[in-house]
Amino acid sequence: MTESVDLLIVARWLLPVVPEDTLLENHAVAIRDGKVIGICTNDESIKHYAAKETIILTEHVLMPGLINLHMHAAMVLMRGIADDVALMPWLEQHIWPAEQKYVTPNFVREGTLLACAEMLSGGTTTFNDMYFYPEASIQASLQMGMRASIGLVVLEFSTNYANNAASYIAKGTEVRDQYKTDSLVSFNFSPHAPYTVSDESLIQINMLAEQLDIGIHMHLHET
Repeated sequence: MTESVDLLIVARWLLPVVPEDTLLENHAVAIRDGKVIGICTNDESIKHYAAKETIILTEHVLMPGLINLHMHAAMVLMRGIADDVALMPWLEQHIWPAEQKYVTPNFVREGTLLACAEMLSGGTTTFNDMYFYPEASIQASLQMGMRASIGLVVLEFSTNYANNAASYIAKGTEVRDQYKTDSLVSFNFSPHAPYTVSDESLIQINMLAEQLDIGIHMHLHET
């Protein structure tokens, strides 16, 4: 008796996470309700599964999606704005002024959509983001079907997004409360860096992160 599944992906080669250092040949992956429910040989898949859709990849390696652990997705729209510049002049003379001038929820949404398209084209399916207007980043990542760890950015100084550390934290936790049950979205506090966030704010962020059981992601030692 066959088992009904939504999708069956039949691949020439399959590279699983476990066991390590394993390459399976002529295997299939069965998916139902967005989850992998089985892996077996191509011949076994014909016997065991009745799929609504079957994708056959005769010259491909099928593997789990790659994960980008640090990015500012919407900043893809600033690509090339200032190259070969030392960190602080790059930030103070180019990036921060451009962000004050251009960054809006729509900027973040459109930039993140572009970044997601580029990531997916290279096999990245999950990313850890740190940027303003996190709700716009979430909307874009969900539209593209990607998994995202959304950084709730914190700074001491005013931007288009918030006025001070307290307002960044308040806005971030509000977004987290709104989307915390979405299976494709997780959260972390993202204080920008030790030189842009005070010790007092970092102490508060650490306490809140423990209370909410989320991580902390920051630029700790930039060059």
